Formats: sequence, C-alpha cells, structure tokens
Amino acid sequence: MEKFQLSLLFKIIGIGSASGLVYHDDKLFIISDSSTFLYEYNIPTEKLNKIALTENAQDNIAKKDKPDFEAIALKGTDLVLLGSGSTENRNLIFNYAIPTGKIQKNNIGGLYQKIKQEFAIADDELNIEGLVMNQDHIYFFQRGNGTKGKNAIIFSKDTPQNQQFKYVPIDLPKIKNVAATFTDAILVEDKIYFLASAEDTESTYLDGEVLGSIIGRMDLKTLKVEFTQQISSTHKFEGLTLYKQSEKEMEFLLCEDTDSELLESNIYKLVLDN
Repeated sequence: MEKFQLSLLFKIIGIGSASGLVYHDDKLFIISDSSTFLYEYNIPTEKLNKIALTENAQDNIAKKDKPDFEAIALKGTDLVLLGSGSTENRNLIFNYAIPTGKIQKNNIGGLYQKIKQEFAIADDELNIEGLVMNQDHIYFFQRGNGTKGKNAIIFSKDTPQNQQFKYVPIDLPKIKNVAATFTDAILVEDKIYFLASAEDTESTYLDGEVLGSIIGRMDLKTLKVEFTQQISSTHKFEGLTLYKQSEKEMEFLLCEDTDSELLESNIYKLVLDN
C-alpha cells in the first residue's frame, strides 16, 4: 500500500457530528447527522454559511428525531444528500442546486423498503452511509454494522424507469476483531475511494467504542477492493472528498463524527501516494 500522511487541517466552529462533505470551488459543503442544515464553509475567508433545508432547521436534534444525513454527493452543480434509512424518519433526500440555492425535498422510504425486501435486509439493518453517482448509475454504500453484518454496495441504473438493484457484499478488514464497515465513498475517475470504520456495536442506531478507520480503493466496473489501509485507531471518519490531485499524490479532506453535542468539527487532510 502507498504511504499516507494524516494531519489536522483546520477546525470549524458551529458544526457538530459532521458526517459527510464535498469540496467544490474553494468551499466545503458539510452535512451533520444531527442537523437539518447544509453547511457551506468558505475555506479562503473561513466564513460559515448555514443553509436551512427545512422550516425551523436545527443544529442539534434528538437522536430519535434526527433525519440522520449520512451521505452527500455532487452531481453536476447539484448536491444530493440523503438520510441513512435506519429508522422511518431517516428516509429524506434533498437536492440543493449550488448556482441558484433551490432546494428540493423528497421521501425515498419506498425505495429503501424495496431494497430491504429484495435483499432481505431487516428494518434495523439498513444503514446507507455513502452515495456515488455517475452518468449511468447510482450506488448506495450500506454500512454493515448491524447484527447480520450486511456491508454492501447496492446499485442501479440512475433512471426513474429502472429500479432493478444489484447487491454486492463487500468484506473489509477487521480492527481489533471487529469488521470495518462503510462510512463514505467518492468516485475519482474510474476508481471508488471509500472510508470504513470499526465500532464495537451490533446496532445501526446505538453508538459503540470507536476502534479505528481505514481508507480503501476499488475498481468501479468490478467493485473489487484493490487496497485498504488503516489510517487511525481512534477516529471514526465519516466524510471523504477529493481536495487536490497530482501525478505523485492525492489529497483528500476528511471529517469525523465524534458522537457528541459539541458544535465544532475537525477537518483532516489525508495524503496518499499515487
């Protein structure tokens, strides 16, 4: 595996429980799994803008009520963010048009239900933590941290007419005898880079002791894992975005979910050799 460097880049005050991020035009768009805001952080000016996705948006929502936004992806100039589906109130999907600020909200509970029925995923086992989209397909990254450990990629052609999903189980390395499971994924050219964390819990709802995080890469066409590398034994990294790329190395930005009510988020830089 290539060498890596992990360092704290900066801290953002005003965001707690960061669970996903997208870097675009010198800005970081960040979601939180306990908030109904989309956060826009201007890196050069260090200014934070809060975009309300719902009426009476809140920064810290009780666990039983939160929409649990865990996945965010850029498609063209639109951001798509969605709930994990791990409870009934976590089935929302939002589309945010960056140029205009227009927000569209939908409920994909029916689609999640179809996935659960088709692939025998129990209601308390579904836990979508990552989203990748290209011109042809949409890929959901199912975190298998439930009792049955259903860690997988679920994908389909990205058309309203085609809801035929495929399910590909993905086995990842263990950290301290606990399997790492997906926490985010992005597409870089024809490769998927993903994050996965090991947490000492068999619940998609209850948090457990964090045992560490890994980064990995797989081929988009075959979905075969090409490498994995543990990058921390203490952090639960939940967000990944490409920052810079050269012939020699790739730089990513990462965020972590500290499972606390503290409204501050650390942004890390991870450098991998090409």
